[in-house]
Amino acid sequence: MLNGTPRYLVPALAATMLAASAGVAAADNVEIRLATLAPDGSSWMKVLTKGSVEIAKKTENRVTIKYYAGGVQGDERDVVRKMNLGQLDGAAVTSVGLSMIDESIRVLELPRMFASVEELDYVADKMWPYFQKKFEAKGYKLNDRGDVGWIYFLSKNEVKSVADLRAQKVWMWGDDVMVRSMYKQLGVSGVPLGVPEVEPALTTGRINACYSSPLAAVALQWNTKIKYMTSLPMSFAIGATVIKTDVYKKIAAADVDMIGKITKGMSKALRKQIRKDNESAKKQMLKKGVRVSETPADMVAAFDKAAQDVWKELTGKVFTQAELDQVLKHRAEFRAKKGTP
Repeated sequence: MLNGTPRYLVPALAATMLAASAGVAAADNVEIRLATLAPDGSSWMKVLTKGSVEIAKKTENRVTIKYYAGGVQGDERDVVRKMNLGQLDGAAVTSVGLSMIDESIRVLELPRMFASVEELDYVADKMWPYFQKKFEAKGYKLNDRGDVGWIYFLSKNEVKSVADLRAQKVWMWGDDVMVRSMYKQLGVSGVPLGVPEVEPALTTGRINACYSSPLAAVALQWNTKIKYMTSLPMSFAIGATVIKTDVYKKIAAADVDMIGKITKGMSKALRKQIRKDNESAKKQMLKKGVRVSETPADMVAAFDKAAQDVWKELTGKVFTQAELDQVLKHRAEFRAKKGTP
């Protein structure tokens, strides 16, 4: 006996302890269960599925990924709750889902903040490591960001003014504090619904307007229910895949490194593909009869003023003044280099 352990068990016990300390998986196969609202066959799922195949191949099936696509696990609030309960290991979510883990990340999605995707990329690249540390402290690995795209208002009736927008039965994602604040500043009464409820609500007339990127509108079939899209984008929406850090404790260190390289490449490919597909989706919508309604200057001015008020209202509630200052600092750096407004 050695400290109460039979001598014949000591080598096996030592090997087990060594494997655990080295981060070697306790099982031959680790399946990572990920949920997303992205529908099967969408641009997001095509890239994510390709990445999951590569991960399985490069790890010789020691790590596999199972995706639950199309909102079958519920809206993003449901998905985050299931991750916290251990029913899911991760999710590919928008910033609304990310905000349910750490809401300060919404500072990167403030309305009317960025004038171009290049500007967004510069600021987000500077800020992302900071947010990765915040998510790590909460038990989540925040992978590199992905895109949703520029967000426009889509409606059955043409919207040429804030008054027109107020007259609509317009969707509001019930969990989106930023849109709620923007609506308040504009005097718009939103109809709170989850993402899976939007298409049937457009069909029944419960709502007659919503907001989305062109690609998401086509993927979710919202584009078939509306006739107009504003030329003015409200914001640029981002997202990312998050995975519980506990999952990585089951995976060998070499495989963790391999997965990191693959997912980084996936995120870069995804951003490039989504931007291309958003343009294609917009053309498809126009071809199918959706009209882009040019937003008058006074409506742009009203949106810009409301956006500034949103920034002020959410500072100290959703994000800190220091976080907002960092975004504005990096934006100013980019504009100084590029000579943009």
